[in-house]
Amino acid sequence: MAKEIERKFLIVSDEWRRHVSRSVEIQDGILAIHEGRKIRVRLYDGRATLTVKGPKNGITRDEFEYEIPKEDGVAMLRDHRIGEILRKTRFYVPVSYGLWCIDEYHGSLDGLLFAEIELPSADQHFDKPSWVGREITGDKQFTQTNLLLKYCGLQNCIAAE
Repeated sequence: MAKEIERKFLIVSDEWRRHVSRSVEIQDGILAIHEGRKIRVRLYDGRATLTVKGPKNGITRDEFEYEIPKEDGVAMLRDHRIGEILRKTRFYVPVSYGLWCIDEYHGSLDGLLFAEIELPSADQHFDKPSWVGREITGDKQFTQTNLLLKYCGLQNCIAAE
């Protein structure tokens, strides 16, 4: 079973920009949310993925991601998403112990910046770069679903990501 073990942080400076190895434009759309579960479609790099995420258990959750035909992903985002399509640029910053991903949002969430790192285990030690600030892992106000509720007009949904 696929697991996502991820920690999320605020960013306190633009120092990270000097270390970016590559970036990609991403469009995300939520198809369904229920009791901490989420189904998402993502378009990036000329491809589409369908992702199913289970409820969080600490910083760990089940995650299943499948590549789907791009045309299907476009149709799902257009016709079946809940709320707005999220647009962001994801920047990749490699470090000796892994890869930091910095998401810079556009549109309704313009200006929001978050840093994430995926880890091989929940107790994995890592050093925070100087540009990484307060940890927001598990802080409900920073979940994608709650950001959609607050800023993008996502209605008739329970924020239970």
